[in-house]
Amino acid sequence: MGGKNKLARFKELDELSRVIQPTKDDVLKGISLRGKWNSDFFKNENPIIIELGCGRGEYCTELGSRNKNQNFIGVDIKGARIWYGAKKVVSEKMNNVGFLRTRIEWIKHCFSPGEIDEIWITFPDPQIKFQRAKHRMVSPDFLSIYQTLLKPGGVIHLKSDSEFLHGYLHGIIKVCEFEIQESYHDIYNQLSDNPEHNAFAVKTFYEKIWIDSGKPINYLKFSFPEKSKGGSIWSYVESFW
Repeated sequence: MGGKNKLARFKELDELSRVIQPTKDDVLKGISLRGKWNSDFFKNENPIIIELGCGRGEYCTELGSRNKNQNFIGVDIKGARIWYGAKKVVSEKMNNVGFLRTRIEWIKHCFSPGEIDEIWITFPDPQIKFQRAKHRMVSPDFLSIYQTLLKPGGVIHLKSDSEFLHGYLHGIIKVCEFEIQESYHDIYNQLSDNPEHNAFAVKTFYEKIWIDSGKPINYLKFSFPEKSKGGSIWSYVESFW
């Protein structure tokens, strides 16, 4: 993408009502919508589902069009990517979808504890190298954040082409005794009799490339126990390892 196009899209983002772009200072102080997404942004009391690392927002916009009684927020730091989804949301008047431009590690400053009903993580970088482990979006540090933000009984969905990441998360879930609700190593074969499943909501740009190359797509849905053991997720993982 040319530099001029990027600058034009950044400028247009500032004018799109369904995009929230707080500064770093605003985020670290706690944005004004924190705890008020239902009342001040969506203006309803419907469940809030967020997609982390949403890219162009293909997933959250499609889920939003399918589920009008739910609210969806795509989160990504890349404004030029968010622009695509934001344009669609505004042009189609999808008032149950919005975008938050910020870093994933800062979402604890953007939502109040218990404000979120579900989290979708679609095709994150698996960060396979050990030195990059803390950057995995399902690392214990990130999971601790998600656990705080989710309502009791809230769920996390991971959809990925990485068998490594799928197995890594399975290991953490086992150690911490989280509750697996669904787990598939190849959804397009194992879930072929359930075409309405949300894991099939949309094939993203990169997902289509991986499917065409013969890579299986895996899916994992889990929740945290309502009665936590206490202590950090890291403490249990480290005690096991």
